[in-house]
Amino acid sequence: MTQAEAARCFRMKSFLLTTWEGGGSVAPALTVARKLVKRGHDVRVMSDACNRAECESTGARFIPWTRAPSRVDRDPATETVRDWEHEGPAGFLHAIDVMWAGPSLAYAQDVIAELEREPAELVVTSEMLFGVAIGCEAVGQPFCYLSANISLFPMPGVPPMGPGLAPARTEAEAALHAEMSQGVVTMYDHGLPAMNAARAALKLPPLAHALDQAQAAQATLIATARAFDFAPDILPPGVRYVGPQLDEPAWAQTWISPWSPSDDRPLVLAGFSTTFQNHAAVLQRVIDAASDLPVRLLVTLGGSIGAEALRPAANCRIATNAAHDAVMRSAALVVTHGGHGTVTRALKHHRPMVVIPLGRDQNDNAVRVTERGAGLSLAPTASVAEIHVAMRRVLNEPSFARAARKLGSAVADEAATSPVVEVLEGLVRTNARREACLA
Repeated sequence: MTQAEAARCFRMKSFLLTTWEGGGSVAPALTVARKLVKRGHDVRVMSDACNRAECESTGARFIPWTRAPSRVDRDPATETVRDWEHEGPAGFLHAIDVMWAGPSLAYAQDVIAELEREPAELVVTSEMLFGVAIGCEAVGQPFCYLSANISLFPMPGVPPMGPGLAPARTEAEAALHAEMSQGVVTMYDHGLPAMNAARAALKLPPLAHALDQAQAAQATLIATARAFDFAPDILPPGVRYVGPQLDEPAWAQTWISPWSPSDDRPLVLAGFSTTFQNHAAVLQRVIDAASDLPVRLLVTLGGSIGAEALRPAANCRIATNAAHDAVMRSAALVVTHGGHGTVTRALKHHRPMVVIPLGRDQNDNAVRVTERGAGLSLAPTASVAEIHVAMRRVLNEPSFARAARKLGSAVADEAATSPVVEVLEGLVRTNARREACLA
């Protein structure tokens, strides 16, 4: 088909993307929004009020949540999910209560009201917003999930999320993983009463398990690289990898090195969470650990903590935020909490890492780095001495950089060739054919 023929066949489609201010949950959705707008489609994004500017920078129209939780800014004081205040699995259950399942009816009502105001051919939603899926199911709205990271739902052949497990290598390990996956299902079922209450209010039958809500979705698109994940040979029906979606956030500032061009010490980037995870103490230990290494250390805060919470060493500079692509092009090492966006961006630039997970999906991202030899992982309680040794090893042992180049090349290729727009367009065409058959 020629370009002219393709242009004649093209029809603008309407998409409604829904997400929430969860740090790494926003940027991938907005990357997809920008790609759809660039393709010529009509795109709206529903999210927290604080995401308006970065959403509109993509060319999409912005709709704030009204009934559902909606942060007015990204200040730590307005954090909805305060999982750092809870120990172990209690933090996960807290997130289910306050965001993912607890406000299900509010999210459902918001998305139904928006679709009544202006229909969409396809809703593309964060898989963690169970209420959006419920609302779409209630009104017969086609929708799909966009997972901003590795799958947070159990998937056959993939280690269950949480503790940072490597792939099963024995039958005993496989059995343990299966048992733990069932435990994850049980944890999600903590949100089942709120979900079923929302479903009842919208005249839908109850679910047996919270994750059964996914059966109403047309597809689940996993926005990471298959090469990065511990991907199974055969994916469940409707599940597809679409590569990492890695636009820089609109609020990221242009980075200009504060060091002299003649300073040839290796550059180390320490970039931790853009949401508050009570991580000032561990970040201070990173600064102290690098203080007597022959490096330049740049610490980016991402708006999650203030610079006054840290004491910079002589070889350290602190930036409120900085465009990580520019920094990583010059860096020799990235020290990070293990957020999916930071990890896959570092790999895209072939950078080895020291990963210090704080929770959420970060242990699972860390093990995907260490299993490929692209870095080291430490506990969040790691001492200054332990962090110092890990940084020195990754800087001085060439095997880490080689492994990061190998894995990173595959990640970069999947990011550059992402089929996400074509997949979403295909879902709309499938719906149109189905409607034509029913007419």
